Amino acid sequence: MLIHQGDARDPRQNRRLAWSLAGIAGAVNAAGFYATGLYTSHMTGTLSNLADRLALGEWWVAAVFVPVVAAFVAGAFLSALLINVGQRRRLTGVYAYSVLAEALLLAGLGAVELLLPPALRGPPLVLGLSFLMGLQNAVVTRISNARVRTTHVTGMVTDIGIELGNLADAALRRDGTADTALMREKLGLHLATVAAFFAGGVAGVLGFRALGATALFVLAALLAAVAGQGILARPRGEGGD
Repeated sequence: MLIHQGDARDPRQNRRLAWSLAGIAGAVNAAGFYATGLYTSHMTGTLSNLADRLALGEWWVAAVFVPVVAAFVAGAFLSALLINVGQRRRLTGVYAYSVLAEALLLAGLGAVELLLPPALRGPPLVLGLSFLMGLQNAVVTRISNARVRTTHVTGMVTDIGIELGNLADAALRRDGTADTALMREKLGLHLATVAAFFAGGVAGVLGFRALGATALFVLAALLAAVAGQGILARPRGEGGD
């Protein structure tokens, strides 16, 4: 699911990508909020908070949100840079290696959190997770040609409404020429992604409550497993998905 890109991908690969990485993203986002009170991938809310605080003249509070947005952008920037370099060098499984890099960085963040005193853990956790969410979202957006986004729930819920509206319109008009199979396929993908994000969020909070920062190592291991499938699928540039 981390080999083929864009139109070369089939619906099954996109669904697997959505279930796995959206679930992990949901866990990371919810765990980060449970630990710090800030969402690490919700840039809409972060920018809204920034605008609100600036309008109220709360400059120091507003300053908290600027590095969160910057970290998310930096993660997406690094992801695009690594993927471009890998593609120019014809690196097989460049997307899988990007996910592996995310796993290693997440494990490193977990180690930092365990070493820091509790009073100092908040800022590195928020910035680190935001960076990683930017990196992951860029990877998934690039490989799927924006068909799958693991953190942009607003867009996915909007797409669910659009496809439901399209299906209802085709049914009411009894339009036999409408590609209802494609509509249902898109609807199923978006529903699966949102469901995985939600389930991951529940698991992330429960895991962080039970394990603390150690839960980050569990998520890192899951990411590494996903990446490993892509790396091992086509070791010589042949086959795989």
